[in-house]
Amino acid sequence: MAAPPARARADYDCLIKLLLIGDSGVGKSCLLLRFSDGSFTTSFITTIGIDFKIRTIEIDGKRIKLQIWDTAGQERFRTITTAYYRGAMGILLVYDVTDESSFNNIRNWIRNIEQHASDNVNKVLVGNKADMDESRRAVPTSKGQALADEYGIKFFETSAKTNLNVEAVFFSIARDIKQRLADTDSRTEASTIRIGQQEAGGEHGAAKSGCCG
Repeated sequence: MAAPPARARADYDCLIKLLLIGDSGVGKSCLLLRFSDGSFTTSFITTIGIDFKIRTIEIDGKRIKLQIWDTAGQERFRTITTAYYRGAMGILLVYDVTDESSFNNIRNWIRNIEQHASDNVNKVLVGNKADMDESRRAVPTSKGQALADEYGIKFFETSAKTNLNVEAVFFSIARDIKQRLADTDSRTEASTIRIGQQEAGGEHGAAKSGCCG
């Protein structure tokens, strides 16, 4: 009996898991829908628990599969969504530029990340609904940038409605994660080589490179 065919190679080079967090109503689901499907809806439907979308992009010649989890902002779902922090490789902290309380709560969301996520998780701050009239804006761009600088993370203002910076923010964090994984692989490979040299008197097998290198 012939052996079954080898499993086909995945159609991507690297899988990156992202998490969208922030208060309810800041537009997390709209950002995800715009990025994954290229669409926008004005109807507000509260996310129940957690949802996710997938989109494959190309960065530096590598096919990167993004698995993007959209979390509910309400307090009653908080215990559900915190379970997803640990597996996230990147987290987008989203607030509404017309809602100052959603901006002030970013510090609480960062504390949640510090408690539940991996220490080396990539983060980006996103001020959404930037298409709104300036008379409705409650959080100046400079204030968002200052908070991002305080935590040493990147900052974008976006609009799911007009597609302002939506691609840019997802590509940016994906590129940073890809680079972090490649750097980690390089350090691991160098360490493996050194150990191999010590154990085999200078002879060693080729170390396996990471998917994102």
